[in-house]
Amino acid sequence: MSEKLDVIIFGASGFTGKYTVFEAASVLQNYRWGIAGRNREKLENVLKDMGAKAQRNLTDIPIILADIDDEASLLAMAKRCRVLVNCCGPYRFFGEAVVRACLEAGTHQVDVSGEPQYMENMQLKYNKQAEQRKVYIISACGFDSIPADLGIVFIEKNFDGVVNSVESYLQTHTKGENSGGAGVHYGTWESLVYGLAHSHELREIRSKLFTEKLPKFNPVLKPRPLIFRSEIVNSVCLPFPGTDRSVVMRSQRFLYESEHKRPIQMHAYVAFKSWIAAILVALVGVSLGILTKFSFGRKLLLKYPKVFSLGFASHEGPSEALMERVRFSFIMRAIGWPRSDRLSEPTDQYTDPPSKTLTVKVSGPNPGYGATCVALLSTAVTILKESDKMPGSGGVLPPGAAFAKTSLISELEKHEHGIKFEILANK
Repeated sequence: MSEKLDVIIFGASGFTGKYTVFEAASVLQNYRWGIAGRNREKLENVLKDMGAKAQRNLTDIPIILADIDDEASLLAMAKRCRVLVNCCGPYRFFGEAVVRACLEAGTHQVDVSGEPQYMENMQLKYNKQAEQRKVYIISACGFDSIPADLGIVFIEKNFDGVVNSVESYLQTHTKGENSGGAGVHYGTWESLVYGLAHSHELREIRSKLFTEKLPKFNPVLKPRPLIFRSEIVNSVCLPFPGTDRSVVMRSQRFLYESEHKRPIQMHAYVAFKSWIAAILVALVGVSLGILTKFSFGRKLLLKYPKVFSLGFASHEGPSEALMERVRFSFIMRAIGWPRSDRLSEPTDQYTDPPSKTLTVKVSGPNPGYGATCVALLSTAVTILKESDKMPGSGGVLPPGAAFAKTSLISELEKHEHGIKFEILANK
């Protein structure tokens, strides 16, 4: 039998997968790793191309053949490694079979799903089994959930008090002249379309998964208007349509239930330079919300992604030249009470308004296919190195809950295309 590997990257010939292989050349340089997929020739080409890009010889990296439609091959793949990095999405179609294989094999799994229905359904169906099998199944391990969820962890470590609420503002910037071109690959667009189409599923999943409501904490963090100018980032902002808030709130619920810690309230927004840009994006969002509810609308969205996303998504994905020039930042402002005002019980209510603020910045390059891939691999490395610092002995968890007590933030900051965490203001 072949030697067991530390990490296998499944779906390595896909768009996200091949850039994960590129980052693996440095992030996993001290580990035994391999790649997996259906087509050996494509996988060999990925090793050749990404090896040349990374200026490393990757031709000796093991190749494992596995097909999402062949459960035996998935199980054999999962048995070959300690942590499986799953890049094969959309996860609502292709994720569950991999989770089952990892649970049977006793192998940890991380992925970059941004699909709330998938993530919460996996927690509902497999959390107890994962705990029994001592396996960690952790989704949302890329942009934008890692900056948001680990940003909350960073805030709590530096707040020196009790955090009541956090508002986050996502900003993106392209260095030099913006020559246009897609910002995301078709696979990401496809996941978005199906996520919106099936958003109604969340109510039933959550009614089963979260049988008890969290206590209400004051003051309540109210959502901002649909479109507004923020004094925090001096930009026009919209509610952020990603999974940040749902992932963060799952982590906060877990920490409340397992450690009796006061949960942090959170709302997420995305910032734009002008009212026109924000209004255009809002109109696209409304159109998506309507079209995804009908089969014919979904077919149009999937057939013409560039048209309906105003050029933001395409089958080809972003060019490498564009990816290398894009940077992101999350400005996260927390409010709460200083340590001297800490209450005896987490469920106790404060009578005085919050009097302390902390503003942090979480930033990095190439959010979709640089920082995401580094974050994904860094979660795998952290499981390999620090599983003893993770909660319990297994479970289906969001990243903030899984890695709160580990050194994942330091791991993320080590790499060229990693993520930086810094304090901007502490009052």
